[in-house]
This record gives sequence, structure tokens and C-alpha cells, in this order.
Amino acid sequence: MESAYLNTTPRPTTNLLREGFVSPSMRWSPLAHSEYRTVLTSKGAWILALLVVLWGFRPTYAGWDAVGQNITIGYIQIGVDLLLPIGALLLSYQSLLGERTTGSIKFLLGLPLTRTQILFGKIAGRFVGVGTAIVAATLVLAGIGLLEHGTFGLLPFLGTLVATLLLASAMVALGVCVSTVTRRTVTAATGVFVYVLVTLFWSQIVTSLYTAVTGIPVDPYDAPASGPLFLALRLTPDGAYNVLTNWFLNVGNSTELFHIVYTKLAPGVSVNAFVVEAAFDGGSPWYLHPSLSLVVLLIWVVVPMALARRVFTRGDAL
Repeated sequence: MESAYLNTTPRPTTNLLREGFVSPSMRWSPLAHSEYRTVLTSKGAWILALLVVLWGFRPTYAGWDAVGQNITIGYIQIGVDLLLPIGALLLSYQSLLGERTTGSIKFLLGLPLTRTQILFGKIAGRFVGVGTAIVAATLVLAGIGLLEHGTFGLLPFLGTLVATLLLASAMVALGVCVSTVTRRTVTAATGVFVYVLVTLFWSQIVTSLYTAVTGIPVDPYDAPASGPLFLALRLTPDGAYNVLTNWFLNVGNSTELFHIVYTKLAPGVSVNAFVVEAAFDGGSPWYLHPSLSLVVLLIWVVVPMALARRVFTRGDAL
């Protein structure tokens, strides 16, 4: 977890003093700028961007049949879905923890900033740093797609870009929250690892719990038309992100990748995937509308920030 390539432990905060940042009118923005530089000068941010491009660019016949020239936007979804949550967490989970381990937290708390301002500066700086790397990756994918397939829809692209940045902000907020509520690097790294495992196996966890509670076995090839089941599946940040981007691509209502959704809805095809249109013969419950996944992502931004603020402002930060 702490390789040289993903080491984003903050520079000692005494640098803020030496660089003349402290003044009676100082607010959180200089701290955010310091965090931003910490992320962008790390190899981890640019390795993440490179991996998103390499993982995302997957031309397939199914992808082309699903969305045509908008397959370029699908490349972004594929690259971001798995790698952004992991990368953003690794680039954020040491933001405050690193200050504690180096002892620079004492200098940070001595600056003319409230603890809320410190926390917000940390989150804002890390988000802008991660966001810059991810925007660079999406633009590279867009350029490759433009050369390979021609023009794509501007509105779906912009919508996907906004959803991607929202996902990045949620994961940075969660990473900083982990950094705030833990006292040891091993504990924080374990928390990140557990989160990744839970989200990777979220579908299996949800279906097992649903079967245990209702007694109804769940077959992904022929899923029951259950609103609560489908709602639970989209409560993770990456699941909500896929629902939103599939909506922008107009392929169907699902947490699966766009080409899998298209294949699932094709006549005479059986695929191991949960897709609303395949399960519900009539209309689906209102709370499964794709736009509400925006609310899910916003909750993942707000709740970790609120928890981190509560712990940081009321607890012992040292």
C-alpha cells in the first residue's frame, strides 16, 4: 500500500511557515494548494492516470453495437469504474495520518486555521490533485477515441466527466475520513483494503443478504423484480457511477458496465447481470431512476466529510 510510487504523505507542514503562507488573514486555500502539489508531484497520481487510459481503451464489437461512436465515453467508464476508487483512496488515506506520523500535525494545528478549515483544505487539495490527473486521463481517452472512431456526443461526455469528478470527490472524502479516524498506518491501510474487497464483492454480499432475509434465491440471469434488491446494488460509489454513466449513454439502468447492459438486453441473450429493464416487465419503482444515483454519490461525499469533521474537531488530533 505504501510503495514509493503511491507515497503521498504530506510535506512537513512547517513548509507552509517557511513559504510565507501564514498571515492574519490566512484561510484554508494555501493548505489546499500545498496538498494539491503533494498529489501532483507524486508518481502515484500519474500512474493512476496512465492505468485508467490503458485499462479503459478496450474496443469491442459489443461496445460499438451498444453506443456507436460514443464508445469513446464507454472507455472512460471502463477505466474509471475499478481504478479511480482504489487510486483516490491510496492518494488520500495518509493526508492527516502522515502529519501525525511525522509530528508536523503540531505545526498544522498552530496555524491560524480552525480544524474545520484544515480538514476542508486537505480534502479540497487532494480532490483537485486527483481530479487533475483523472481529467488528463479522460482527455487522453477522448483524443484516442476521436482519432479511432470520430466525434462523440458532447453532452454524454460532459455528463460522464462530471460524474467522474463526483466519484473522485467521494473517494477522496472517504480517504481523508479514514486518515482522520485512524491513528496507525496499518489500520488505515487495512480499512482501505476492506473497503475495496467489500465493493468488489458487493453484488454477492447483497444477493446473499437478500436471500437470507426474504428466503427468495437470487439468480442474476433471471433476477427477481425487487426494488429493494436493485436499490441496494447501487449504493456503492462505483455502482452509482455506473448507473449514471449508463443513463448518459442511454444503454439501460444498471450498475454493470455499458457493454454488459447492452448484451443483457439483447433478444435471446442470457447474461449474469442485474439490469432493471430485464427484471421489471412494467415500470420500475421511482427510487430506481438513474438520476437518483447522483444523490448516492453526494451522500458519499457529505457523510465521510461530516464524520471526519466530527472526529477531528472533537478528538485528540495528535
